[in-house]
Amino acid sequence: MKIKLNNVAINYTERGVPQGLPVVFIHGFPFNHTMWEPQMKALPNHIRAITYDVRGHGESDVADGQYTIEFYVDDLIALLDHLVIEQAVLCGLSMGGYIALRAIERHPNRVKALVLCDTRGEADPNEGKVKRSATIKSVKTDGVSVFAEGFVKAIFAERTFQNNPQAIETIKNTIKGNSPIGICGTLLALACRTDTTAFLPQINVPTLILVGEQDKLTPPSASRSMHEAIQGSELQIISHAAHMSNVENPSEFNKHIIEFFNRLK
Repeated sequence: MKIKLNNVAINYTERGVPQGLPVVFIHGFPFNHTMWEPQMKALPNHIRAITYDVRGHGESDVADGQYTIEFYVDDLIALLDHLVIEQAVLCGLSMGGYIALRAIERHPNRVKALVLCDTRGEADPNEGKVKRSATIKSVKTDGVSVFAEGFVKAIFAERTFQNNPQAIETIKNTIKGNSPIGICGTLLALACRTDTTAFLPQINVPTLILVGEQDKLTPPSASRSMHEAIQGSELQIISHAAHMSNVENPSEFNKHIIEFFNRLK
């Protein structure tokens, strides 16, 4: 389903009963809402699960390709308003985690709980900004398909290439389905994002932190730092997984999030 939010058409889906616990799943870069299929299929019906395509991704509008994390947060809050959800659980992976953290920093009254997956609070250091600039140049020069082939090598564990090549193909095709303008615009947004580490100690909602044991992009050390900063948070290391922990080991990932959701009142 599509809805116009902030002059951009945003694609979203809903599953579960309308009166259930609202949980909004925010995908990572450069994917779309379908990356959450392993969770959507496993969640009990009393969870009102919402997935959506961040602007510039999937079936949402690319618009002008000029994005910031602030715009992504504006879209998320507008989606909650449209769905008449006063408070939601935010579950974000990687970029989705950046959006969730900035959302609770700006709108703490709209967030009931957090699930932070394979993400971090720090902004890009200078070398990270330079690397994103090089990636933009590469996408413009070589195209999205070449970018996708290289990107999956950085986000999946070696075991996944051996045991679940279909998952890798699915994510690769998801990346290829995005426009170069959307990808490059998002890379700029990620490079320009604010640092939320100083805010982490102020988070006072139930927080679950999940990370793949072999994640090299947002390693377990980053998750441990968040865990230490967020009082009362829970940290779970997902075995046999790298950056795409929800896809690489969905049974373990789902076990933790369902137990977490069931503890929420």
